[in-house]
Amino acid sequence: MLRVMLVDDEEHALAILEIFLREFEHVDIVGSFTDPFQALEQLETLRPDVVFLDIQMPRLMGIEAAERIKGLLPEIQFVFTTAYSEYAVRAFEIQSVDYLLKPFTKERLRNTISRFKKAGPSSKANLAADMMPEIYIQCFGGFHIHTASGIMSWKTNKEKELCAFLVHHRGKQVDAATIIESLWRELELNKAKTYLYTCMSFLRKSFLANGINDKVDKAGRGYVIELAGIESDVAAFLTIVDQAAAEEAMDEKRYEKLNVLMKGDYMQGCDYDWAIWKREELKNKYVQTLRIAAKHFLRKGNIPLAADSLQRILTISPDSEKDGRDLIRLCINTDKRNEALKVYRQLEQAVRGNLGVELEEETVRLYKSVTLFNY
Repeated sequence: MLRVMLVDDEEHALAILEIFLREFEHVDIVGSFTDPFQALEQLETLRPDVVFLDIQMPRLMGIEAAERIKGLLPEIQFVFTTAYSEYAVRAFEIQSVDYLLKPFTKERLRNTISRFKKAGPSSKANLAADMMPEIYIQCFGGFHIHTASGIMSWKTNKEKELCAFLVHHRGKQVDAATIIESLWRELELNKAKTYLYTCMSFLRKSFLANGINDKVDKAGRGYVIELAGIESDVAAFLTIVDQAAAEEAMDEKRYEKLNVLMKGDYMQGCDYDWAIWKREELKNKYVQTLRIAAKHFLRKGNIPLAADSLQRILTISPDSEKDGRDLIRLCINTDKRNEALKVYRQLEQAVRGNLGVELEEETVRLYKSVTLFNY
């Protein structure tokens, strides 16, 4: 039985969510609160497995509430619910299992609940891992190799970087001189070669210890890594990107996987200079695919996901005026003029405040149309 707590300051939204959830036999609603502070007080008594949290609440924002809850019950899982898409990236950063845009359907909620059935209430939520095979390579949001027994550990940071560098060039032979220049450029050549051979030995032993067939081979004057059958999140991401570009379309399932896979920058936090160009390339591909998704969802009348796509673009490129204008128009057409003004102010801060240049005339005209209507 999945023990669920609900927190939403809107009584109507709380009641609808509770009605939907009670239709699932394995869900037990242990608490329902309009006040997040009352929920926090009852947390250790009720000890839920999952908390459904509204993000925008007047007394305590859902993200902040989640951080407090996590401090009390580290293994707890979250589903965020909101009428606004702008917090999606932050929500996934703290490892929420899902992000539901209101109004959501019972079928959409069923999809969310099914993930808990797979993961089990006591395990940590990791939707990206759930969408990938048991053994796979993670490059977004850091660099890790996931194995049947958990995340592979490294003897040294340089062993990890060597593996990441070979994965970066996966399937291609890389000269030893190129590896040394990228990883040990500050060292004398003979010493650098010694480090390379030592780390290569460590890497092969790590693969063997984790049940991964040794596929680091000597090739010409360098090395090549061939991890046949081991998928990477980048490969899965590019499959979706290429399909979206070819079809000029995007379905909800692929859109969800795209965003979960892109859980952070390429090799984020690893401080690898050689990864910078690919990081930007993949980020640009993500933005282009989000634009395709926004157009597709708009054509299909799926306004929440169209807005979500555009907001994600602005999270990455806050000074992108065209995307900002598209989101402002979408807010106007759905009678969310306060949201339209909020998007404009974000653009104004990014363009005027951060770049020190004036907004484009079209953006200003759009802003005036919103303010005139309000008066």
